[in-house]
Amino acid sequence: MQKTDIRFPLAEKIAQSLSIHEDDRIDDYFWLRDRENPKVIEYLNAENTFRESEMKDTEELQENLFQEIKGRIKQDDASVPYHKNGYWYYVRFEEGKEHAIYCRKKGQLSADEEIMMDVNIEAAKHSYYQVAGMSVSPDNKLLAFGEDKVSRRIYTLRFKNLETGEILEDEITNTTGGAAWANDNSTIFYTAKDETLRPNKVYRHKLGNNAEDVEIYHEADETFVCGAYRSKSQSYIMIASGSTVSNEYRYLDANNPEGEFKIIQPRVRDLEYSVAHFGEFWYILTNADKATNFKLMRAPLAKTTKENWEEIIPHRPNVYLENLEIFKEYLVTEERENGLTRIRIKRWDGSDEHYMEFDEETYTAGIGNNPEFDSQTLRYGYSSLTTPSSVIDYDMEFRKKQVMKQQEVVGGHNPEEYHAERIWATAADGTKVPMSLVYKKSLKKAEGNPTLLYGYGSYGITVDPGFSATRLSLLDRGFVFVIAHIRGGQYLGRQWYEDGKMLKKKNTFTDFIACAEKLIEDKYTTTEHLYAMGGSAGGLLMGAVMNMRPDLFNGMIAAVPFVDVVTTMLDTTIPLTTGEYDEWGNPNDRDYYDYIKSYSPYDNVEEKDYPSLLITTGINDSQVQYWEPAKWVAKLRTKKKDKNPLYLYTNMDTGHSGASGRFEAYRETAMEYAFLLKLEGILK
Repeated sequence: MQKTDIRFPLAEKIAQSLSIHEDDRIDDYFWLRDRENPKVIEYLNAENTFRESEMKDTEELQENLFQEIKGRIKQDDASVPYHKNGYWYYVRFEEGKEHAIYCRKKGQLSADEEIMMDVNIEAAKHSYYQVAGMSVSPDNKLLAFGEDKVSRRIYTLRFKNLETGEILEDEITNTTGGAAWANDNSTIFYTAKDETLRPNKVYRHKLGNNAEDVEIYHEADETFVCGAYRSKSQSYIMIASGSTVSNEYRYLDANNPEGEFKIIQPRVRDLEYSVAHFGEFWYILTNADKATNFKLMRAPLAKTTKENWEEIIPHRPNVYLENLEIFKEYLVTEERENGLTRIRIKRWDGSDEHYMEFDEETYTAGIGNNPEFDSQTLRYGYSSLTTPSSVIDYDMEFRKKQVMKQQEVVGGHNPEEYHAERIWATAADGTKVPMSLVYKKSLKKAEGNPTLLYGYGSYGITVDPGFSATRLSLLDRGFVFVIAHIRGGQYLGRQWYEDGKMLKKKNTFTDFIACAEKLIEDKYTTTEHLYAMGGSAGGLLMGAVMNMRPDLFNGMIAAVPFVDVVTTMLDTTIPLTTGEYDEWGNPNDRDYYDYIKSYSPYDNVEEKDYPSLLITTGINDSQVQYWEPAKWVAKLRTKKKDKNPLYLYTNMDTGHSGASGRFEAYRETAMEYAFLLKLEGILK
């Protein structure tokens, strides 16, 4: 690293020519990909030191914010128990501890507590520790769990005897973290990852058996991922293969773990489906026959292919069928109309059908954990920008709600002090784009407030307007918080997603710009007080929008941003690349190459003024490699003409999801909030 400017770090330029389609790109910072190069670590550390020095005057504010955020969290908390196979399961936390304690009680809630796993014990031995995929054997005696000590989402499968507390000798590396138990209580099916971290093989493992695990399935198509799980009915082991635009499922009787898997419907490009087993049928949620917003079908257990599918709920152009839950007496569907979630309950015999009612203008609701068929109680979740998250049990026969738990905000929270609403911007092509926003009534100013506009807009992921106790630290300091429901998500149905990907990706960016302009037009804020934030693919959004309209924003936060789109999508050795050709396009095709290059943030950095920027990453990130934001910052340092702050923060211990533990991750949140507040001149 050369330091020709003492004000900030400057990475050395080493020209690397990247050529395809008779187009040459020169990447001066390609060398930052080599994490084994001491100069790379030196540069990342120099950027960390620079950011820390430049934000030193916010250290007290950061600590106050961290304690404030942490102080709202009920430390000795517990989840609402759910019943499965004779036990009540729940997760609890103890005061002062970072990690969960997984527990259960046999038969009834008054029974003695069994601690299946206290994650704090093992986490104390590592700088990063995360468990995933916890599943109990059918006889309730064994626990399978995955552990990640690096933060690259590569899990080692471990097994625990819940009667003796003994950790078994069986240890399986390089997995997705989950295990599907067969009914013999000793055979499990698990998914392994290839060198690009793509889940590509399913194996069968026999506990206590030293024989080599048996490869059951190999997903050879590099655009697909696969996984194994157990059906809700507990009758079948399932193998799911999926790409962005196609699915394929296989099933095996859980009583016959050494049998042959059978296929439900062979993959067909642009045919998406998912399956649930109940009784004598497979229930199939699908977009077959141009059902863009999906419909529900069913097929007999032995006649599963598409020609045997019978329609249960038809396709509706204005209603997106997102999810379903099957009970012995009821079918429950989760639907989205005009951006708002509705839950419909229908008796199988057709004698009763109704929708649950939600009163707020903008909210989020969704089917919760319902592991048992024979129940008339539906568990669901509800939240809004002003209402803390609730777990609610709904008696489907008598139509009565019981709030089992509402998120407690320590120190108190009065929803009446805040106002939430939904407004609409008009995009460049005339499309109406919704936003959900919230602010504290007493701090709203007629001339405008500091405003944080958040966006994602990729993979069909919908950012719903839910409650955040953390966000109160901004609202209580006068900020307006806004979620832009831009194309690329599925807020307004499946077509909303289709219109924000591939060769329509720029709609995502222009939608966000339209939302920003609307907030200024309606005097919620001004350009001097407008900020934007997004992470991962939302970081791509930040980079693209920043190149297109830097004048609209005073500052931006890009977390683990996907910004070197062309180079990454041309590199099949990088995790996730091949599986995302149907999201972004394959740049080996000239048309997609030109289109992606036209918006890729790294490729479009120019010599001009940019907003103040805070960019974050993790050295072990498996989703967006650390070098993308590092290269981006290095290039911005030599190109941008303004004197606005540009900070890169690299967590040298973690990956895409940040720190493990429920409190420590909030230190990064406190830093991000302090960055915004300093720009507003608010240091307390």
